[in-house]
Amino acid sequence: MGKREGVFIHKSPPTFSLPLVCHQPTSHLSPSRPNSKLAAKRRSDRTFPRRRSRGGSMAMVTAKLTCPAATTWLPGGRRSAQPRRATVIRAAAGSYADELVSTAKSVASPGRGILAIDESNATCGKRLASIGLDNTEVNRQAYRQLLLTTAGLGEYISGAILFEETLYQSTTDGKKFVDCLKDQNIMPGIKVDKGLVPLPGSNNESWCQGLDGLASRCAEYYKQGARFAKWRTVVSIPCGPSALAVKEAAWGLARYAAIAQDNGLVPIVEPEILLDGDHAIERTLEVAEKVWSEVFFYLAQNNVLFEGILLKPSMVTPGAEHKQKATPEAIAKNTLTMLRRRVPPAVPGIMFLSGGQSEVEATLNLNAMNQEPNPWHVSFSYARALQNSVLKTWQGRPENVEAAQKALLVRAKANSLAQLGRYAGEGESDEAKKGMFQKGYTY
Repeated sequence: MGKREGVFIHKSPPTFSLPLVCHQPTSHLSPSRPNSKLAAKRRSDRTFPRRRSRGGSMAMVTAKLTCPAATTWLPGGRRSAQPRRATVIRAAAGSYADELVSTAKSVASPGRGILAIDESNATCGKRLASIGLDNTEVNRQAYRQLLLTTAGLGEYISGAILFEETLYQSTTDGKKFVDCLKDQNIMPGIKVDKGLVPLPGSNNESWCQGLDGLASRCAEYYKQGARFAKWRTVVSIPCGPSALAVKEAAWGLARYAAIAQDNGLVPIVEPEILLDGDHAIERTLEVAEKVWSEVFFYLAQNNVLFEGILLKPSMVTPGAEHKQKATPEAIAKNTLTMLRRRVPPAVPGIMFLSGGQSEVEATLNLNAMNQEPNPWHVSFSYARALQNSVLKTWQGRPENVEAAQKALLVRAKANSLAQLGRYAGEGESDEAKKGMFQKGYTY
């Protein structure tokens, strides 16, 4: 009740005629005071901007919000109603919407995760050099053929992120790598960013390039058989991170995600918080919450369909040079705390990166996060934490291919069990327990 010059006004809280599913900030839906310019602005009809898709106009999902009329009590007990205007909220859903949701659910399927083999040619060359091989296309193709033709891999792996070169390659027998994956019910994915470059005006930080021409590249990758994409940017705690770097990372990820969805690719959203530094786990949690808050703000501004994305976050750990190492239980607690505070349950899958942890560490930490139900599929998208043992077993020798493929299945199965919360950590080799952190690592 409120009193104004002998007139009593009773306001009921707003009610909704339909459940609202909206990927935009909805602060303008809160009740506001009468006779306020801000209230009038908030009560005005709103629609989100239409976007154009490759297949034509965007379909629009509409929800109508109906607020009851304000009741005004006049002297003498009379009552009058002041009707309010309905607010219409429209969320974009493109021609690929159903396919995006289906693809994301397929990748985020129980007991399975992602094999990341999207290293650039330069980075792949460093891996090959570690076993004495030259960085040639023939050697890169041979190594990736070993990985992608492993029999039984689809039992544990639901998606594989490829570098552009690999997406267009075939086996020595002429079978496309994309078809090798599809035969095992593994979704082909593609790295679409163009790498990190210095960010002017920042504290020696980086930003990720690649938005120019991204729409046409995504369209071509879709034709080639890719169904999801990855864009990796990084945030450095020792460098701040500065507000500029966080905003640039979040905005770039959001623009990429919208463009990828518009062309049929499920975007993996990856703002990697680097392990570099000697900070405590509490500082990592603080920065992670800040970064993901910014990311989802801009994802909403860009009308990204949350049900059609996947996330690839860093686990919340202390800095690699911190004096006290965290247990898997502490890492799981802090990581899940961050996710519950920042990630909507509409997102189907959280596919963690390993970020330089040892193979065993990455698996133990994932297992600890799956000891109780989560609102999302909590799984893995590992590169080094799946490949390190494989590469060292192979050594570039044809006679070692079968043994190397068995090593891949061992690691894939271990992480599959971890996704289900059933990994025991028994019988792991000393090699699998070695950390792989590299200060200032470039990808």
